[in-house]
Amino acid sequence: MTIQTPLSTRTRTITYGVIGCGMMGQEHLRNIALLPGTAIGAIFEPDAGMRAAAQALAPGAAMVDSVEALLAHPDLDCLLIASPNHRHVAQLQAALRRPLPVLVEKPLFTDAADLAAVDAFARDYPAPVWVAMEYRYMPPVARLLEMAPEATGGIRMLTIREHRFPFLDKVGAWNRFNSQTGGTFVEKCCHFFDLMRLAVGADPVRIMAMGGQAVNHLGERYQDRTPDIFDHGYVAVEFEGGIRAMLELCMFAEGARWQEEISAVGPKGKIEAFVPGPTRFWPDHLGTPPIAQVVVSPRDPKGPQVHEIPVDPTLLEAGDHNGSTFYQHQRFLDLVRSGQGRPEVGITDGRWAVLMGLAAQQSMTEGRAVTL
Repeated sequence: MTIQTPLSTRTRTITYGVIGCGMMGQEHLRNIALLPGTAIGAIFEPDAGMRAAAQALAPGAAMVDSVEALLAHPDLDCLLIASPNHRHVAQLQAALRRPLPVLVEKPLFTDAADLAAVDAFARDYPAPVWVAMEYRYMPPVARLLEMAPEATGGIRMLTIREHRFPFLDKVGAWNRFNSQTGGTFVEKCCHFFDLMRLAVGADPVRIMAMGGQAVNHLGERYQDRTPDIFDHGYVAVEFEGGIRAMLELCMFAEGARWQEEISAVGPKGKIEAFVPGPTRFWPDHLGTPPIAQVVVSPRDPKGPQVHEIPVDPTLLEAGDHNGSTFYQHQRFLDLVRSGQGRPEVGITDGRWAVLMGLAAQQSMTEGRAVTL
């Protein structure tokens, strides 16, 4: 399969400045390299091992020793922030000195105490800010979102299940602690809360949840600290207009065939998306990894319709998100090149996704429903 590149992404070279090149930052570098007319101008990555890996992926980039030095680098057209979660707000604020279009990794922030700073930044920053919600751009998820209005007649119930592997090892084990991630239901599940709002076209009004840490990281210690990150949970969300959604997360279920299963139901019928996990984790002895599917099940006439949604193997090799990082950058580059329009995933979207995750964790720890 040939990767199709829109004409709009071939007109002039766009040069990125990149803040943070750990595991996710390197996935961004691999996908940017697949897009014609792109370059990496400068990288700030303080960890020596990650810096060397990033240099190998972007040999032409200048390696700088601070965010300030990166922002001073000439000829940048946009910024990518892919640093640990708890660094995002301060690094966005630093970008005010040179307001370029920004693609910032999720979550937008990690603590309710950051909300005033986020709102002030949104008011003062004159350039587009795109929050990297890759799951929107997974081909089977994008197909579900496209087909759902007709297939369901209007979503009334939405269920998202993710059964996956535990958190991977990150530099300094930053992803083992609520204080640095915002907690699992912010760090991991902001993707799903974003999808919920997008799919139903409404904002949440109430969240009820239960969850905790049952299996993962219990025997780990980091400088006498024990990880406190949750590894499973259920979240029920009520939206404006009485639409209801549910999230089921289990991070000790990597043996599953599908990593994500999404189901939307309305008066006309049901539509589902089935998404496999990263290709690199599929066991060789099981042969070819499964191909993503979208299944439409009308009420009348009954009969499921199965659509396979293949993804270019090059994109599957370039990252762990079913090709979505590539497609996200295509759309972001169109915005940067045109100098017009609005981000498809803006600060308001990123803000809501975090607030929903924080409410879910509050509901879990306090044992009560949380009103938004």
